[in-house]
Amino acid sequence: MFAVSDAPAPQDSPQDPAGYQPAAVERAAQQYWSQTRAYEVREDAGKPKFFCLSMLPYPSGALHMGHVRNYTIGDVISRYQRMTGKNVLQPMGWDAFGLPAENAAIKNRTAPAKWTYANIAHMREQLKTMGYAIDWTREFATCSPDYYVHEQRMFVRLLKKGMAYRRNSVVNWDPVDQTVLANEQVIDGRGWRSGAVVEKREIPQWFLKITDYAQQLLDGLDALPGWPDSVKTMQRNWIGRSEGLEFAFDVEGGNERLSVYTTRPDTLMGVTFVSVAAEHPLAQQAAANNPELAAFIADLKKGGVSEAELETQVKRGMDTGLRAIHPVSGDALPIYVANFVLMGYGTGAVMAVPAHDQRDWEFAQAYRLPIRMVIAPDEVRDALAEIASHVANRDDAMRSALGERGAIDVYDTGAAVQVVEAFERRIAEESAYTERGWLVNSGEFSGMDFDQAFDALAARFEKEGRGTRRVNYRLRDWGVSRQRYWGCPIPVIYCPDCDAVPVPEEQLPVLLPEDVADAFAKGAVQSPLKSDPAWRRTTCPQCGGPAERETDTFDTFMESSWYYARYTSPGATDMVDGRANHWLPVDQYIGGIEHAILHLMYFRFYHKLLRDQGLVDSDEPAINLLTQGMVIAETFYRESETGHREWFNPAEVEAVRDERGRIVGATLRSDGLPVAIGGTEKMSKSKNNGVDPQSMVDKFGADTVRLFSMFAAPPEQSLEWNEAGVEGMSRFLRRLWAQVDRHAGEGATVALDATALTPPQKTLRRQLHEAIQKVGDDFGRRHSFNTAIAAVMELLNHVSKAEDASANGRALRQEALESIVLLLNPITPHASHALWQRLGHAETLLEDVSFPQADPAALERDALTLAVQVNGKLRGTIEVAVDTPRESIEAQALAESNVARFLEGQSVRKVIVVPGKVVNIVAS
Repeated sequence: MFAVSDAPAPQDSPQDPAGYQPAAVERAAQQYWSQTRAYEVREDAGKPKFFCLSMLPYPSGALHMGHVRNYTIGDVISRYQRMTGKNVLQPMGWDAFGLPAENAAIKNRTAPAKWTYANIAHMREQLKTMGYAIDWTREFATCSPDYYVHEQRMFVRLLKKGMAYRRNSVVNWDPVDQTVLANEQVIDGRGWRSGAVVEKREIPQWFLKITDYAQQLLDGLDALPGWPDSVKTMQRNWIGRSEGLEFAFDVEGGNERLSVYTTRPDTLMGVTFVSVAAEHPLAQQAAANNPELAAFIADLKKGGVSEAELETQVKRGMDTGLRAIHPVSGDALPIYVANFVLMGYGTGAVMAVPAHDQRDWEFAQAYRLPIRMVIAPDEVRDALAEIASHVANRDDAMRSALGERGAIDVYDTGAAVQVVEAFERRIAEESAYTERGWLVNSGEFSGMDFDQAFDALAARFEKEGRGTRRVNYRLRDWGVSRQRYWGCPIPVIYCPDCDAVPVPEEQLPVLLPEDVADAFAKGAVQSPLKSDPAWRRTTCPQCGGPAERETDTFDTFMESSWYYARYTSPGATDMVDGRANHWLPVDQYIGGIEHAILHLMYFRFYHKLLRDQGLVDSDEPAINLLTQGMVIAETFYRESETGHREWFNPAEVEAVRDERGRIVGATLRSDGLPVAIGGTEKMSKSKNNGVDPQSMVDKFGADTVRLFSMFAAPPEQSLEWNEAGVEGMSRFLRRLWAQVDRHAGEGATVALDATALTPPQKTLRRQLHEAIQKVGDDFGRRHSFNTAIAAVMELLNHVSKAEDASANGRALRQEALESIVLLLNPITPHASHALWQRLGHAETLLEDVSFPQADPAALERDALTLAVQVNGKLRGTIEVAVDTPRESIEAQALAESNVARFLEGQSVRKVIVVPGKVVNIVAS
């Protein structure tokens, strides 16, 4: 049996007659890796580098199956790349700041730092238990001053360059938590944690000018072929480049102008009102003498500012009493305050075209405002032209029909008139027509298409000094300040005389006080930074007078936007040093699709900031991106009389499955009574369907858990947790262990003589090298780990059936078992470590052994199996020599017994031979 170095105790040793003992095997391998510092890496110009990075975890306190899957994918890629001769960097750190830690501290009446560092210690040990090939010498937590000092220094530099600025912004404000909420943290108009009704509040916020990089961010997507198309599409949509026209309406009775931006200037003649945000200066002006309007504006402050909420909420508005003068027709149009217009988007005002914008249409319906059709599809334009053709003076009639709808009424009702009236009725009663088309009812612009109208209006407004063409972006500047304690302090000082002054770089870091247990012991919600005058008060670095520190802290996206670069330069006195250009860009980045927009956008933006500071040479932070799917599991519940659902963990439930493995019934183990089946959903605390990875490791071993998480589904798809599948992986490893143990126990083998193989040995060796070829491609190019594992399982079946005790037979078995161990090493490194030693390589570090390469000679076939089809349907197979002439293949196919049966009574019209694949017989 096995002899594993440093095995702990006889009862769980691999030497135990029970065979494979995961706990002992994994402990021994991990001790060996630690003692040899196997995964510490340095720059090596003599080897190609490979930087493999999984998104850093938030230290919530315990690993979940999503972590296990994510980091196992990264580890498989890292280990494989190392076996191909690359110098691999796989680091780990902790995204340690954030509101969850602060809320946990409030709940537990402790300091966030204490809670966070304890969680980090626990999760680090869990990661080590999984056997990940991580260089722990590069570990950091983003809450460490050694880390965030560089972030503060970068912000100061950006502030001096004008890339960071402060302005008032309308935000989601949680009045209970006293903090700004991201749009994603507002659920049904309430704060995600407190449940309080969210308010719109205008407060000073710090921003980074990501919009200055909008076009670079857009263009850069074309240079990322290794990123999923779905992620690039989401980023393109989020950046939202548009070409439009910005122009101004005059305001009746004053000298003011009201600017709007539109991508549909062709609809200008259909404007029937103008909408402005509650915070717009015109709205504030009108409310000054209108108590009812002032009360309405105050009411609009309730609710969030997310686009999703704005789109779904009931459209509400109030007439300000002010009028905008249409820049072409001269009509006086009412100006409404509307709840779907935000001051922070565009100019804070929009021209409303109810006939051709659904949101405006809904608003016009609610407030009985005019709906004027000015864009028509081809069939309506053609109908109008047909009507005009019935009038003697065709040119005048055409202009009349296209420009003045009333001219149609003089004609008898006919098919053309019905087409036009049906279209107008649809717009008036059903919905807006939002497609591009032909201008009608638009005076001098009638008959133009979109491009012609755009050019004509742009030329007119530019000549009048009223407007200009403009490229706009949906992307808004990144608001980086948060009104909470547990975050990186923003390095700014407020002086009564000097205003906002950056903290000098030599005075950084501005330390976040961590000894705040007393504040949280009281259950206080207010940030200790705001409530501690000793921390706030300082002196102005410019005039030396009394001043106060900024009490907002950075959005945690700041820390996660540059962490990848810090891994490359541990101990550097700046953010990074020259080592960054050795390792960057990241060769493989791995994380969830839920980060496709915000994190990955900021990640790309910050890299460009680093580049423009001269800190890195590359344009993009990561060459390849893999977005892994979720881990899902069955849910079970009981419903009370009040409708409340109590969810039960799958471990508490006894499930009954049909012959296809589907759950058809379930009972609670504690009482034997039925529970309802809720279907498969993402593992979560709310549905109580999470599986503790540690319990699975304790029961089956880390390698088995790793193997299942890679086998159950391709990386990009959701993985359904199934303990029966985990047990299947455990049985496979035990079979492999037994095969190696039996073979090694039979003694040493001679060198394989590949020139003296028998036909069965040739077949087995071909199957071996076909598997090597497939697994290498699955690992390196396709990242299809489930099919790679299936290929290894099939190979082990072939080896198990090859009972050949000859010297060359045992040598071939040695080659096959060694190859299987190496092929599995990226996925099951602990077992592979022990099995490699058992196969006679105790002195060789498995991590430095090359990944197997397929022998082209072994892949050659002496014979081929060809499918034989009759009229496209498979009717048999034939075995032929590789060099068999075409005529002989045809004859053998026609003579195959089952094929001949299907040809009885038919004439063979044609025989088509596809070399190496199929013979198709066409008969009738």
